[in-house]
Amino acid sequence: MARILAIDYGLKRTGLAVTDPLQIIATGLTTVESPKLIQFLKDYFRTETVELMLIGEPKNWDDTDTHATPLVREIIKKLQKEFPSIPLKPVDERYTSKMASRAMIDMGLKKKQRQNKALIDEIAATILLQEYLSRVNQ
Repeated sequence: MARILAIDYGLKRTGLAVTDPLQIIATGLTTVESPKLIQFLKDYFRTETVELMLIGEPKNWDDTDTHATPLVREIIKKLQKEFPSIPLKPVDERYTSKMASRAMIDMGLKKKQRQNKALIDEIAATILLQEYLSRVNQ
């Protein structure tokens, strides 16, 4: 089987997470500077087989768009153009950053470590991916 890749896209940074080849476990991959995302994915796809990309779709609690929604729609178009053979699925990302911050506290990370925005983005992508796996494997 191939991996599933989750993307938590932001203006400055993008958190990435992937499944194992059996699509059982979600693991944080890395955080990349958003302008370098396409090149990073091109390099990654040369060595790893990915059958699905998930991208966090920012929404307010009332389902309206957030300030970040247009940015995500723009990168979705770029990803679909660059990687037409890999399906791309938007998924609800509400509260993933808050959940990531809570997970960091639960892991016992010190305040300085919890302020690492790159780590928050990577953990948020991992949560997004794990929630997706939980839904599809019910």
